[in-house]
Amino acid sequence: MAGVGPTPNPNRRRRNAGPEGTVLPAEGFTGPAPDLPGGHDYDTRTLGWYETWRHSPQAATFLATDWQRLHMLAQLVEAFWEKPTKELLSEVRLNEAALGGTAADRLRLRWSLGSAEVGDGATRASERAAARQGRDDPRQRLRAVGEE
Repeated sequence: MAGVGPTPNPNRRRRNAGPEGTVLPAEGFTGPAPDLPGGHDYDTRTLGWYETWRHSPQAATFLATDWQRLHMLAQLVEAFWEKPTKELLSEVRLNEAALGGTAADRLRLRWSLGSAEVGDGATRASERAAARQGRDDPRQRLRAVGEE
């Protein structure tokens, strides 16, 4: 028998359950965001990194202090590109985690992405899937070579 301890009670409720969490915009942040101070002095990879964060869904939750942290972090990212070390990478990773940089970080922060708008491609794919299950299934027209 696998497992340790008694079987969990299926009706158990957490007493310390917190708030539901924050839903981030799936399309990313579209509001005003500060430019990177001294941006012209940075490597293009650092500028790209900042632009990714600037338009990320997480940026919708940023306050002035979060932007300030991101500006300070840009200097570490720049130093990493100049001379990569595991210590710099560790510090960047730690700071990005505090800002919700990975899926695991967003789960820990109880952040989720809202549903993205479904485009025409997805609509056409669902129509094709529905047609395959109906009488207009194109597979019904297939015949073995040589059959008449």
